[in-house]
Amino acid sequence: MKQNRHIIYSRPAALTGKQMHYCAGCGHSLVHKLLAEVMDELHIQNKTIGVAPVGCAVFAYYYLKCDMSEAPHGRTPAVATGIKRSRPDRIVFSYQGDGDLAAIGMAETIHTANRGENITVIFINNTVYGMTGGQMAPTTLVGQQTPTCPSGRKASTTGCPIRVCELLNTLDRPFYIERTALDGVPGIMKTKKALLTAFKSQLDGKGYSFVEILSPCPTYFRLSPDESLQFVKNELSKHFPVRVFRKEGVSIK
Repeated sequence: MKQNRHIIYSRPAALTGKQMHYCAGCGHSLVHKLLAEVMDELHIQNKTIGVAPVGCAVFAYYYLKCDMSEAPHGRTPAVATGIKRSRPDRIVFSYQGDGDLAAIGMAETIHTANRGENITVIFINNTVYGMTGGQMAPTTLVGQQTPTCPSGRKASTTGCPIRVCELLNTLDRPFYIERTALDGVPGIMKTKKALLTAFKSQLDGKGYSFVEILSPCPTYFRLSPDESLQFVKNELSKHFPVRVFRKEGVSIK
């Protein structure tokens, strides 16, 4: 007697089967899967163009089944802007880490948002330069140890971690800004919802959308994957509040 079998879960069509190079417990692989699910659900895989930076996600084109472009370090929003303006019928996203977006690329980040470009920016904030050895980044917490601040970041000499969502929320043109956290299943679900909202906003021609994702980096947090999730939940979220900052062009208090 034949039994009916219902597939509950399968690999997203927009995600390749290539083994990922990310460290165990890294948030990048999870966000890639969520991105693929969003492309599938919105039926935009064949019209999406991603722009990958210099950083841990430099090989994103190996894993996402959509057109991809590389960009020089920090210039990801500028490249995404050029692609979107030349191909306004395409869905364009930039995928950036904290060093790429908030350090060398801060000028591009600010001016792209200030112009209200109709692109989606995905910001992976794990508070370190992951690809080059875990050095201090603009988002490194005060007191957090890295190879370039082995005794912990000091606000008196290197300033405080930059809150990018709050900074962009002072501008008039962004349409949607939200910060989420990969700190467990509820956080993962909220992250996917935020990505859906951001891409739908672009599909509707609403303008600039920005999703910051607090992400674990077990290697340079020097914690286990499980402990890294707790660090995101209990430490990162203290300085970087998880919430919606801008919705439909209106700042949310």
